[in-house]
Amino acid sequence: MLDISFSYADLEYFLLILVRISCFVYVAPFFSMSNVPQRVKIGFSIFLSYLLYQAVDHNEVVYNSLLGYALIVMKEALTGFVIGWGAQICTTVTSFAGSIADMEIGLSMVSLIDPTTREQATFTGVFYQYIFTLFMIISGLYQYLLGALVDTFTLIPINGAIFRSEALVESVLMFLGDYIVLGFRIILPIFCAMIFLNCVLGVLAKVSPQLNMFAVGMQFKVLVGLGILFLSVRMLPALADNIFSQMKRMIVSFVEGMI
Repeated sequence: MLDISFSYADLEYFLLILVRISCFVYVAPFFSMSNVPQRVKIGFSIFLSYLLYQAVDHNEVVYNSLLGYALIVMKEALTGFVIGWGAQICTTVTSFAGSIADMEIGLSMVSLIDPTTREQATFTGVFYQYIFTLFMIISGLYQYLLGALVDTFTLIPINGAIFRSEALVESVLMFLGDYIVLGFRIILPIFCAMIFLNCVLGVLAKVSPQLNMFAVGMQFKVLVGLGILFLSVRMLPALADNIFSQMKRMIVSFVEGMI
């Protein structure tokens, strides 16, 4: 006969595990996509919490009142949120690169509704985001994210997180220093091609003043930009490795800032 009896202490510990995992799933890349049904996210969080509940060592959670337990719940929620956010902010590089590329090509006025975030996004930004999401699935990075989340229960036990603000802020500032560099690495072929095309159009405007370079230049920029975007697809796997390496470094630095 199946024995499903449990104590209040077991239920409290399971709920704390569930809070950390559900907050991670809510903000982490690939898992937090808005086109994934909420029931799937909830069911996945409960199932993973049950597996971890059976695997991790149970430490006694000490609190004196309901407010004390609520503070522990908030601490676990913040822990899961910070770990997931450390990976999520690295994916915003694609949106930054896409907005700069559309500004150079001339598609900055074209906006789309990104089905993954339900927000307005640029054409090239959505393209880059889907490409890097595909690389994330192919490379198995989602398995690394789950493995990192599971390891945090060993490094940061329940009610054991110590938020060191200086270390966390230093990690964010370190990422912001590489944010623009990563973004311009993605759009460097388009950026260089647009500079060369602007030089050519400037020379033609001096040679043939009767030509309307404004009307001609808009068409050339769109054609050349889309052509370079198509030809530079082969460079994206190497750029995705850089972003994924940065994502892993951010997760490690955020976890170290809570130990």
